Amino acid sequence: MTQSRWQHLSEWPLTVAAVIFLVAYTWEVIGDLHGAAYIATETVITATWAIFALDYLVNLTLAPNRWKWFYTHVFDLLIVVLPLLRPLRLLRLVTLLAVLQRTAGAAFRGRVVIYVAGATALLVFVAALAVLDSERTTSDPTITNFGDALWWAFVTVTTVGYGDFAPVTTQGRLIAGGLMLGGVALLGVVTATLASWIVERVSQQEEDKQAATRGEIRALEEQLAQLQHTLNERASTAKLAVNDR
Repeated sequence: MTQSRWQHLSEWPLTVAAVIFLVAYTWEVIGDLHGAAYIATETVITATWAIFALDYLVNLTLAPNRWKWFYTHVFDLLIVVLPLLRPLRLLRLVTLLAVLQRTAGAAFRGRVVIYVAGATALLVFVAALAVLDSERTTSDPTITNFGDALWWAFVTVTTVGYGDFAPVTTQGRLIAGGLMLGGVALLGVVTATLASWIVERVSQQEEDKQAATRGEIRALEEQLAQLQHTLNERASTAKLAVNDR
């Protein structure tokens, strides 16, 4: 089996695994599960980890150049090492909406906008779950419920940082650092996409103006040619009249 064939076959199973992981992890954190329910969700989470680990190993084995594939697919390794990144596989689904776009340029920007919106929503949601999971077990937590965690994640990803809620654990601060870096990266993508759209609009207006100017010049040339033709005909008629006399 080739690597491309494997990737084609595993795409949807991995997406389903990402959804299952997200549901299980959300239930575990928000429900603050214990006992049998906690064991059940941990079993599901471990099973999804095994699926992603298997996919990574198979891709690495089937890759024509394993070393090149390894350092060009670091994100796939992070998905295996860092479970919280697994839901980001779902971003591949939102790009399917790009077929609704009209032109090539608009389609590209549409995919970027959809991807950024999906990435932001997932990043904020997963970060809120992760920070709540790591913070509420401390002796003096500031983030004790999902609403506070979601608010903290939102103000952090936008780099606003009101300071009303702040992680106190090392794991929570690492999550905050990753969230801030993700927010800066997403903001950069949005800015670049907006700049690209503005440049294209200005270029299109300039092209329209130039096209209109060229059309006016052609119309003027046609009028001059027609006027010259009329003058020539009248000159010829006048010359014939003089000769007839």
